[in-house]
Amino acid sequence: MRLVVLGARGMLGQALAWRLADSPHEALLWGRQELNITFPGPGAAPRFKPLREAKPDAVINCAAMTDVDGAETHLAEAIEANARAPSALAAACQEIGAHLVHVSTDYVFDGTKTGPYLETDPTAPLNAYGRSKCEGEQGVLKHLPTAAIVRTAWLYGRGGRNFVDTILKKAAEGASLRVVDDQRGSPTWTHDLAGALLAVAQKRPSGILHVTNSGHCTWFDLARAIVEEAQALGRIPAQVPVTPVASAEFPRPAKRPANSVLDNSRFIALTGKPLRPWREALVEYLKT
Repeated sequence: MRLVVLGARGMLGQALAWRLADSPHEALLWGRQELNITFPGPGAAPRFKPLREAKPDAVINCAAMTDVDGAETHLAEAIEANARAPSALAAACQEIGAHLVHVSTDYVFDGTKTGPYLETDPTAPLNAYGRSKCEGEQGVLKHLPTAAIVRTAWLYGRGGRNFVDTILKKAAEGASLRVVDDQRGSPTWTHDLAGALLAVAQKRPSGILHVTNSGHCTWFDLARAIVEEAQALGRIPAQVPVTPVASAEFPRPAKRPANSVLDNSRFIALTGKPLRPWREALVEYLKT
């Protein structure tokens, strides 16, 4: 399979590059220098010329504006990166016959559901970032109904700012931690998600799939697990206290959903197995 990865220098893109290094696929790893899908040039035709020339079998789009709080004050930038650009990309993929795998987010939901979210549940984003990603989903499927949209959540991994590294750094410094305990989701390692995205690109499903590591927890649970596992592995000299607090004690520009748990049943049916439990993935990440 000839595969183009867009956003290849981001956290998820780097995980895909690592996965593809030992794969039989012919991979083109593109950042903004190779193809800037948000470039407001004279139109989509010149912008996507490199893609037309590459003639890939599939495209995995990891390019996005992921600054959730920043999107509140830079809405136009978020809409361009997360909605208009993916829509134009979908049209280009339709033209050249490439299967598109577009990465989206749990933040398209408002978090009020009591159980895991299904792909068919109505979207109701609480913040500008979620609205831009939701609009992007709609645009992608409008221009390319055969595209696959993979919603995921709570990503961490090498090569980007993330919650796990932040907690690990503070714990190593001996700082006590106060972490919100009223937001629930599924921590997902980019290494595992990258493998799932490659599987989706090969199987070429259409529509929306939810993909996260198995199980769920609160941010407080995750922080406590990071401290416990890091201390057991000798990454930090001793455990530091982790105190649960309410989200109201840490007001942010963008409101977060209380429930970000996604139902992965469709992905499991497609591939035959779920991603591993979130804590098992966390331990592996801390080891590496």
